[in-house]
Amino acid sequence: MLRGMWVFPLLAALIALVFAGLLMRQWFDRRRPYQAIWAVALLMYAVACFEVFLGGLGGWTSGEFRVYWLFGAVLNVPFLALGELELLVKHKGVRAAMYVITVFVTAYAIARVRTAGIHPQALAEDLPSGKEVFGDGSPAHRLPQLVSIPAYVVLVGGAVWSAARMRGRAELRDRFFGTLLIALGATVIAGFGSAFAALGYLAAFTISLLAGIAIMFWGFLRASRQARSPATAPADTPAA
Repeated sequence: MLRGMWVFPLLAALIALVFAGLLMRQWFDRRRPYQAIWAVALLMYAVACFEVFLGGLGGWTSGEFRVYWLFGAVLNVPFLALGELELLVKHKGVRAAMYVITVFVTAYAIARVRTAGIHPQALAEDLPSGKEVFGDGSPAHRLPQLVSIPAYVVLVGGAVWSAARMRGRAELRDRFFGTLLIALGATVIAGFGSAFAALGYLAAFTISLLAGIAIMFWGFLRASRQARSPATAPADTPAA
């Protein structure tokens, strides 16, 4: 790995672990399902970042790349989106369908990534691309386009919609800005991070991993501040 670049994915993994721990503590206190779902997504992100740290520091193995691809490129955004929908959708039938789809997508992604052929020579790069490792157009290579991009749209769209509902309410100012910061952090990871990974820009990619999760964590902490008038705060906010 380029000199010193290993520190960025390692720090990103640590922030994600702390983030997941705080969400799990909220879940134990309040038993809101979206908190547990987001904690799982952030644990996936932590594992993926740690694989980037290991792969870049000591050279990639096929197992390390598969885990990084599955948890980082494919599944963590859909789980974040599922948590967002769990927060916003009230219809029981729709919620049940969301879980069935997520289970199917997860099983399909695991099967595709686990059994995908690997081009070993591509793993020699500091930052291998899915296109080169799995082959251009292969099912494993296409998974982020089929799964993560639609999930990102759902995640950010839901966050912006939630923020719009809080706009102009002084007692929800922290939750408003916190929700927007969460959407911004997700965009840094899903947009800039994915683009830098595809181009093989290791430094920019690892920095985006750290910057994105740090912004999301900042947003979470701000959204979790006590509302000035709790009795008027809506239930469908990240800090609920």
